[in-house]
Amino acid sequence: MVTIEPIMIKGYFFTAIVVQLPKTTLLTISNDTGYIMCGALDVGLLNDRLADRKIIAGRAVGVKTIDELLTAPLESVTYEAHQLGITEGMSGVEALLKMV
Repeated sequence: MVTIEPIMIKGYFFTAIVVQLPKTTLLTISNDTGYIMCGALDVGLLNDRLADRKIIAGRAVGVKTIDELLTAPLESVTYEAHQLGITEGMSGVEALLKMV
């Protein structure tokens, strides 16, 4: 099952997507600038093989819900996210607000 819902953070809209798969759940929250995602995100791939795309993204591990993704510290972020001031250890909410 796939669930898509808008969420608002401090007056800014984002899109939360939950994909229920066998034995795992994919979580992402995005806007037109970038996104944060659960541990399934391969930041190394985005930084190395897809660097030309300049993807702004962050990864939080061990999260099981959208609420957890919003509050968990980011474990890794892309080079492009760093350019916006998004850093490891920052909460999902803090990172998303840097994307507006």
